[in-house]
Amino acid sequence: MTDNKQQRNLPRQAPAPRHDLVVLDMAGTTVADDGLVELAFTAAAERLGEDPAAMIGHVRATMGESKITVFRHLFGGDEQRARQANLAFEAAYGELVDGGRISAIPGAAEAVAALREQGRTVVLTTGFARVTQDAILDALGWRDLADLTLCPADAGGRGRPYPDLVLTALLRTGAVDDVRRIAVAGDTSYDMLSGVRAGAGIVAGVLTGAHGEPALTEQGATHVLPSVAGLPAAIRDFEERRA
Repeated sequence: MTDNKQQRNLPRQAPAPRHDLVVLDMAGTTVADDGLVELAFTAAAERLGEDPAAMIGHVRATMGESKITVFRHLFGGDEQRARQANLAFEAAYGELVDGGRISAIPGAAEAVAALREQGRTVVLTTGFARVTQDAILDALGWRDLADLTLCPADAGGRGRPYPDLVLTALLRTGAVDDVRRIAVAGDTSYDMLSGVRAGAGIVAGVLTGAHGEPALTEQGATHVLPSVAGLPAAIRDFEERRA
């Protein structure tokens, strides 16, 4: 009798938390890049009379960062020049999108659909300006794919590696009550750093974009996947192991 009473009084183990907010990068993660960022950057630099070869190294190293931030660095804090370059970049990228040079990562749309079917809220984020993000969404027919889309301007102007986009996704959706219940996925070290800084419980790197496994794990990836197509299963398996 005493043993049964003691068992009844034992504290119940809390169920493993679900990661019900999933924040996904776009270019390189859900959208195939195929060198479009570098092509658009080269075109923008040439339109401004600059030598792209002298700048491309920094562009590659900062893949995933807000593009206006990249241009501010390249032009030594000259805000007017940086804004001119950013507008030229966005125009060039938009032309590439309009020319049919954009495609989805195989299985990306299906992965987003699967995550939402699992009861999770999905947010697509980017370092591009809103006009470019909308052009990509329109070109792919993705306007209704996710629950929400965010660009740096929606998060106060700061993109990755700051945590602002991830935290804005939490504030806008109210999908979870704890940052540890957020899952973040991206293809760059800045995506990983952003997720870590936001306190996300899952920070998944994918190998379809700018950076390889060493760079992703160095910045805190909890998972490294061949592509975002494997994310729904990876999240589910992680939760089941912790149940």
